[in-house]
Amino acid sequence: MSLKLVVVGGGSTYTPELIDGFARLRDSLPIGELVLVDPAAERLALVGGLARRIFAKQGHPGTVTTSTDLDASVQGADAVLLQLRVGGQAARNQDETWPLECGCVGQETTGAGGLAKALRTVPVVLDIAERVRRANPDAWIVDFTNPVGIVTRALLTHGHKAVGLCNVAIGFQRKFAGLLGVAPERISLDHVGLNHLTWERGVRLDGKDVLPDLIDGHGEAIAADLELPLSLVRQLGVVPSYYLRYFYEHDNVVAELKQQGSRASKVAAIEKELLTMYADPALDEKPELLAQRGGAFYSEAAVQLVASLLGRNSTTAEGGAPSEQVVNVRNAGTLPFLPDDAVIEVPALVDASGARPLPVPDVEPLYAGLIAHVTGYEQLALDAALRGGRDRVFQALLAHPLVGQIDRADQLTDRLIAHNREHLAWA
Repeated sequence: MSLKLVVVGGGSTYTPELIDGFARLRDSLPIGELVLVDPAAERLALVGGLARRIFAKQGHPGTVTTSTDLDASVQGADAVLLQLRVGGQAARNQDETWPLECGCVGQETTGAGGLAKALRTVPVVLDIAERVRRANPDAWIVDFTNPVGIVTRALLTHGHKAVGLCNVAIGFQRKFAGLLGVAPERISLDHVGLNHLTWERGVRLDGKDVLPDLIDGHGEAIAADLELPLSLVRQLGVVPSYYLRYFYEHDNVVAELKQQGSRASKVAAIEKELLTMYADPALDEKPELLAQRGGAFYSEAAVQLVASLLGRNSTTAEGGAPSEQVVNVRNAGTLPFLPDDAVIEVPALVDASGARPLPVPDVEPLYAGLIAHVTGYEQLALDAALRGGRDRVFQALLAHPLVGQIDRADQLTDRLIAHNREHLAWA
């Protein structure tokens, strides 16, 4: 039986990457109808046209439709994928700019900029999820909208059928497989932490941990990708997510960012060029330029996750055994030093009943301390997103390990509210 999938934020210039994955991996996820939903009708028309051409070129039998009507679109959907950017690249550009005025990292998911994005995003996502539930309570919601951990926690706290997804883990899997010259399916990760705050404590090739060999033989390449010192990777014996650079080398990163243009400005230029390319009726594949947009391997991760949630695991019969995937899921005692309702990013067993985190070996204090610290911030950030108020924003910033000083939190609070007033109902 074919499936109906809905992509909210379908007018994103990144959507053709997702479409390409759906087309190539159609045996794993037999889509009969794919609906791209977005309020930006002009962008949606361009992206939708290219999506249809990609499906046609690759012989995909499914139909691609576009709509600005969310409520009608989610009727009968098996899964709804969320990839939103409230405020667009203009808001992202602010997130990456004003924190630097206070000596803090300007980044769209980490620090003060990440909090701003959460405050803009959580109410919108919860409204969408509630409308999905009213129209179609059986549909799964897959969140790829940043900050994924906070957004997924909001969804789960409000009782939605939701799983959070990030491409960091699959990116590492593919990177390590390439370095070792093996098929990615043979690699599994001992991946632990929170979204954008994770460490690879083991890399298993056919069940055997080869992380020490990877670091010995390919440490320079790995460290270069992370932009972290090779000496640190060797000393720790783990591979941190590249987002850990914002914590481990915060002041250096701030100095660099002050000298560079924002990532948002670069992405905006890429997006403008991509939209021009998408308008070409002869284009029937994702352009190479799209790789510069970010989000590598998201489509493969999305297909794996949705297929498992819908009982279409490609390695089993329909409704068969669960598959192991790294997702954002409710802690539920997995990391005993965190609240049960925290959302963590770990390997989980995924099937039609949802995602269940696998047991995690004891987490070393060096990592557990930072995980707990950021979890406390995320709890306060979610409270600020749900209930608003300057005091709650200030407390979340004061709790963040990249802020943590009264004067700095005070200044950041004022700037955050000033730059996001149009998106904050309480302001």
